[in-house]
Amino acid sequence: MSDNVKAAVLVKPGMVEMREFPMPTPKKGAAVAKILLAGICGTDKHSYRGETRQFGGTSSAKDISLPLIQGHENVMVISDIDEEGSRSLEFHGEILKPGDRITMCPDVVCGKCHYCKHFAWYPWCDDMQFCYGNTRSCDEKEHLYGGFAEYIYIEPGTRIYKVPDGLPNEMAVLTELMCVTYTLDKAKEFYSFSGEGFGFNDTVVIQGVGPLGLAHIIKARMLGAGKIIVTDLSDYKLKLAKEFGADIAINVETTTEAERIDLVRQETRGLGADVVVECVGYPHVVNEGLTMLRKAGVYLEAGNFVDVGATPINMHMICSKNLRIVGMYNHAYTGYRPSMEMMLRDIKRFPWDKFISHKFPLKNTEQAIQASMEKDSMKVVIDPWQ
Repeated sequence: MSDNVKAAVLVKPGMVEMREFPMPTPKKGAAVAKILLAGICGTDKHSYRGETRQFGGTSSAKDISLPLIQGHENVMVISDIDEEGSRSLEFHGEILKPGDRITMCPDVVCGKCHYCKHFAWYPWCDDMQFCYGNTRSCDEKEHLYGGFAEYIYIEPGTRIYKVPDGLPNEMAVLTELMCVTYTLDKAKEFYSFSGEGFGFNDTVVIQGVGPLGLAHIIKARMLGAGKIIVTDLSDYKLKLAKEFGADIAINVETTTEAERIDLVRQETRGLGADVVVECVGYPHVVNEGLTMLRKAGVYLEAGNFVDVGATPINMHMICSKNLRIVGMYNHAYTGYRPSMEMMLRDIKRFPWDKFISHKFPLKNTEQAIQASMEKDSMKVVIDPWQ
């Protein structure tokens, strides 16, 4: 290994520059891993645009710290690991060694607060230690805390997951994204309450079919959805959504809000959708989604992880329609192995090779982030060794 590690650093909104950092040696309980692929998430796009406020409305609300090595959707291979880390880092208790392919939950929690103790499936920590590629500046400690780099430093307390043999890197890099779709599993839980939530053959509307929306199409189909209706402003994304299992695709630039709401009602015998999932990442679409729901329908809010403002909502509609709004700012960290095993098992069921639309070398990270915002892109990844 080289003595120095190259990384793409977000130094300020709209500006990424290449820097070099010293190659770290893993301390007690830690590891160093070589990045194979790193996905660009919607959060990375928001940060690049200067939309950096996160965890709003909680005691953890803050703006991310710059400079920052972004990238929290990572597939890696262990290059160096401490003896204790080899025994403690893997979530399911497997022994790790150099050469093992891994992925990670980016959130490192305290393990002591009320939420860590009482909501064990989700990293809803009230004293979040940090999030790889998102909240820890590269000015801190071992510097390499994001996937847009050649190597990453893995701290004690990180949840690591071995990647199954046979699962390509191009699919393993989607694991964290697929875990976000546990919003739909949460809606399944609601079905025990008088038929509320997500039941077999229910109609699901997904607002926005970028990578997050596409992942929700896959999960909705796997969980037994009936009709899947999607909306977006990109014909490219809508076409791809149908290839992944959507039944009806609506372009929001060629239809009015009233037309879209009416179409959903026509497709549901006048009732409305059972479940609507927000995957756009901006609040102005919420009212339309709520209006599309049937009585006692469920609205899943997965896209507005970053604070980009508010939108007015008539609470009378929430009351009169008995709606359930489920916020989900994070994913189930128990979902990594099941998601990877699902992808491997269903490797021929979906056109996975089309999920990644662009692959960029590390030196072109800024170009990659910009490309990920275009209409004709799906998941954009960084390959540091390309």
